[in-house]
Amino acid sequence: MSTPWRSRAASRPRTTEAVLLVSLFAVAVSGCLLSSSVMPGPPPLWPALALSALACAALPRRHGHPLPVLAVTALSTVAIAALGHLVTAMTMAPLMVAQYSVSLRAERRTAWYGALAVTAALVVSGLFHSGLRHQWIIGIVNPAGWVPLSAALGGYVRVRREYAAARTEHLAREREEEARHRVVQERMRIARELHDVVAHHLALANAQAGTAAHLSRIDPERAYAILDELSGTTAAALRELKATVGLLRQDSDADDGLAPAPGLAQLPALVAACATAGLDVTVTEEGRPRPLAPGLDLTAYRIVQEALTNVTKHAGTRTARVRLAHTPHFLTLTITNDTADPASRPGSGPASGHGFGLLGMRERALAAGGAFRAGPRPEGGFEVACTLPLHGHDEGAAP
Repeated sequence: MSTPWRSRAASRPRTTEAVLLVSLFAVAVSGCLLSSSVMPGPPPLWPALALSALACAALPRRHGHPLPVLAVTALSTVAIAALGHLVTAMTMAPLMVAQYSVSLRAERRTAWYGALAVTAALVVSGLFHSGLRHQWIIGIVNPAGWVPLSAALGGYVRVRREYAAARTEHLAREREEEARHRVVQERMRIARELHDVVAHHLALANAQAGTAAHLSRIDPERAYAILDELSGTTAAALRELKATVGLLRQDSDADDGLAPAPGLAQLPALVAACATAGLDVTVTEEGRPRPLAPGLDLTAYRIVQEALTNVTKHAGTRTARVRLAHTPHFLTLTITNDTADPASRPGSGPASGHGFGLLGMRERALAAGGAFRAGPRPEGGFEVACTLPLHGHDEGAAP
C-alpha cells in the first residue's frame, strides 16, 4: 500500500474496516461460486454463502478476541468443505485474515498451535471429501500451505513491531543519557562560573573595604570615593550571583521526580503554555472520551506536544487546531496549522536537516500499534495525523 493510501486508511479506520470486510466477503463468495461451477453434482450454494457471511461477520472482533474469531472462521470453512465445496484460497480468505490477527496479537506458541490445529482440520476435511480423494494437491497441499503462510506473515509483522518498540525505547534511553550528561556538564560550568564570581567580587570588595578603612583618617574624600565603588561592586556581585544561581533552580527539584506522567488531562495546561508563547490553539473533541492506558495516554500527549512545538518553532502562523476523535476502538489525533510561507512549514526542518521531532512522533505511534501521517495540506499549511488503538498494543492495524 502506497503512503497516500496508507494515510487515508489510517485516518478513516471505520471505512477501512468496512471495505476490508466487504472485499473479503466478495472473495469468499467468488470461491463458493467457482466451486459450484466446477464440482460434479454442484454442492449447495446458499448454505456456503451463509457460512462465508458468518466468518466475515466475526472478523471485526479479531482485535480483542483473536482466538475465538479464528475458531469461528475455521469451523465455517470446514463446514463449507463438508458441503462439498473446494477449499481454495478465496474460500479461506476470512480464515487467513483471522490467522494473521492471531499471529499478530497472541503469544507465538499459541498462534502456531492454532495454525497447526486449523491446518489439520482442513486437511482432514479434504481427505474425507469424496470428490478430492485422488486430487491431493487441492485437498491437502492447498489448505496446508495457505494457513501457515498467514501465520508466518503475522509473526513477521509482529517481530517488526516489537523491534520498532525496542528501538524507540533504546533511542529514548540514549536521549535521556545524553540529556543527563549535558546537565552534568552545564552544572559543572555553572559551578566554575559561580566560583569565579564569588572569588573575584568578594576579593575586590574586601580590598576596597580595607583601603577605605585605611584612608578614612588621612584622606576622607578618597575613602568616600572608594566606598561608592564598593557599593557598585557588591551590587554587581549580587546581580551575577542571582543570574548564575537562577540557572541551577529547577521546578522538579522540590518534587523529587515523583510527578505523575503527563496525559491528555494536561492538554489545557499545554494550550495555556502555548498561549504564553504567542500561539493560539483551538481544541475540539468528537465522540465519547474513553479511559486510556497510562502508556497510550502519555503517547497521545507527547505527539500533541511535539506537534504544537513544531508549529511554534517553524510555522509562519500563530494559530493551530487540535482535533481529538474518539471511537470505540481508536483515538485519532489531528493537529493542523495554516501558513503562508512554504519554507517555514514544520516538515521542512526535519526533512532537510537533522531534526527528530517527526521521527519521534512516528516511532511513538508505531510502537503503540497505531499509524502516523505528517505532511503539507493541499489547501496550504501542515497537518499531523495519528490513529492509536485503544484496547491493545497492536490493535487497530488492519491486515
